[in-house]
This record gives sequence, structure tokens and C-alpha cells, in this order.
Amino acid sequence: MRSTQEWTRTDRRERRAETRERDRSFADRERNRTYRDGRRDGERAERRADRQEDRQIRRDSYRDGRRDGRRAERRRDRYEDRRIRRSGYGDGYRDGRRHYYRDRRYFGRGNYRRDYRRWDRQRWRKHHRYNWYSYRRSHRNIFRLGRYYAPYHYHSYSRISIGFFLDSLFFGSRYWIDDPWYYRLPDVYGPYRWVRYYDDVLLVNIYTGEVVDVIYDFFW
Repeated sequence: MRSTQEWTRTDRRERRAETRERDRSFADRERNRTYRDGRRDGERAERRADRQEDRQIRRDSYRDGRRDGRRAERRRDRYEDRRIRRSGYGDGYRDGRRHYYRDRRYFGRGNYRRDYRRWDRQRWRKHHRYNWYSYRRSHRNIFRLGRYYAPYHYHSYSRISIGFFLDSLFFGSRYWIDDPWYYRLPDVYGPYRWVRYYDDVLLVNIYTGEVVDVIYDFFW
């Protein structure tokens, strides 16, 4: 039989073994928890970094796309402006030359000699048949022409006075009032043409671009 001393030593060894086992298990659990926590933190940090990188890529792509879009829009605007200028200049130049030669032939035959460089702004306004203001009150619809499209993309309205020299694009044939009497305006002769400018009507010398008569707020 074992002595009491032997039993005591055995119990101590077993208790120490149990203590070591508990310590080892606790240490393993702590290591596992630490590993899991570290892995979890690392995964979170990685996901955050990925999200930040994705956001940065989207921002860069948006800025690049926006810049590219603006460049493309500016290119389109410049192309459209050049096309309108070429078209407007061609229309104004061709029409002006055509009327110039027609008028020169007409005047040269002595049929109707007039110094058409001078326009009487007051005389026609005194004639009752050109009372466009009264006519407009009873024929409002024909003075509604809709939106005015300027020849330049970013152009905005500015009030023009007599004596101003207008850019040729603004008095191309697309802006002419071909039938002045339809609005109770007087007929024009020589180089003069009634031209719509936004809601105003200008009388323009299409050879020089000079504005010789103006009616503000003519159209609605």
C-alpha cells in the first residue's frame, strides 16, 4: 500500500498537471481569440482600404469622364459655331451680292434712282398704313414667333442702338423678315433688310452691317 506521503506527491503532480493543462488551454484560447481578432481586424482594414481605393477610382473616373465630356462638348460647340459662321457668312455674302447686282442693274437703267444709303426713320412711322402697333393688338398670334436661336451658342441678348455695326451672322438670310407688310412694316430697298434680333426688329444695311432703324419688343 502507498504511504500517505506518496499519495500527497501523486496528488500534487496531478494538480500541477491539471493546472498546466488549464493554463495551456487558456493560452490556446487566448491565442485563438487574438488570432481571430487580429484576422478580423486585418480583414476590416483590407475591406476599408478596398472601399477607399474603389471610391478613389470612381472619383478619378468621374473627373476624367467629366473632363472628357467637357472637352467633347467644347469641340462640338466650336465646330457648330464654325459651321454657323461659314453658313451665315455665305448666306449673307451671297444674298448681299445678289441684291447688290440686281439693284445696280435696276438703278443703272434709270428706272428708280434713289440715294438708298439714307433711310428716313421718321417718315414711315407717320404713315397710318404702317401702324404695326395697332395692328399687333388685333393680330397678336402672328407676332408670336417662338424662341430665337442666336448664331453663337453662348450669346445673350443686348440692346442694340442705331449706328451699331452688327456681326454678319446676325443678319444672314435666316433672320430676314421676307414679307415686311405682313407685320405692317414698310418695304425696304437697296442693301436694307428687316432682321429679327430676339424680340426686336432691326433694319440693317447688309453691305456694311450698320443698324439704321430699330423697333424694340416687336415680337412677343
